[in-house]
Amino acid sequence: MAKITRVLQTRSKLPAAKPIKKVAAKPVPARAAKRPVKPEPSKKKPSKPKTPKTRPWSSAEVYEAFSRFRHANPEPKGELEHLNAYTLLVAVVLSAQATDAGVNKATRALFAIADTPEKMLALGEDSVRDYIKTIGLYRNKAKNVIALSAKLIAEFGSVVPRSRAEIESLPGAGRKTANVVLNMAYGEHTMAVDTHVFRIGNRTGLAPGKNPLEVELGLEKMIPSEFMLHAHHWLILHGRYICLARKPRCDVCLINDLCRWPEKTVQVSPLPARGERSPRTSRGG
Repeated sequence: MAKITRVLQTRSKLPAAKPIKKVAAKPVPARAAKRPVKPEPSKKKPSKPKTPKTRPWSSAEVYEAFSRFRHANPEPKGELEHLNAYTLLVAVVLSAQATDAGVNKATRALFAIADTPEKMLALGEDSVRDYIKTIGLYRNKAKNVIALSAKLIAEFGSVVPRSRAEIESLPGAGRKTANVVLNMAYGEHTMAVDTHVFRIGNRTGLAPGKNPLEVELGLEKMIPSEFMLHAHHWLILHGRYICLARKPRCDVCLINDLCRWPEKTVQVSPLPARGERSPRTSRGG
């Protein structure tokens, strides 16, 4: 009992516990609104200047251009030498990636002894190769000449066919070959597009196109029928002698006032007086 009393007395002497003060919670400051981050300006590559669209030729301008061509050279001739439709076909096949002058040099002797499919076949591939060895790709071309000669005999009665599809079926002959043969041998209104015609169609703006077929169709659409028989000869000669690839001779061009090429060196070329023939170098115009 005495021990219990002491314990109680000891506890009574302890200081009273202080009441716990409630601390008011500090207000949490509102978060400042984030400033919008400005996007960094994108580094755009400088755009290439757009090529201005070429103004299309009018019908009157096309007629005027080909009237000048006709006046300067009424009867243009192709420069590949040939004796008949067959030798023309062979010459055009041989002219791929070669000059007309180089082909003529090789074919003069060849055509003197082989101007028909039968004679060419009898001559044989080895001999044909010897005759044309100065022409590029002569080995493959000799094979094609013999093969097309055999096919003409077997399927076409030794006669050069008069349809584009049939000519294109012959070894070594493509669309350009067919157009040349149809035009020169049979008087068809076709447009053979070689490197010269392709350049002129695009450079002058007369019939721009990404490939020869587009240029061909564009020219056929633009050129009046009365000029179509000789049109491809005028354009080929013009490209060969006047509208050269590297240094076009704009000063003597018959159509420099109509041409849309922005880099042409002159603006106006006078039309020759009636009855006056232009020099040979202008006949391509």
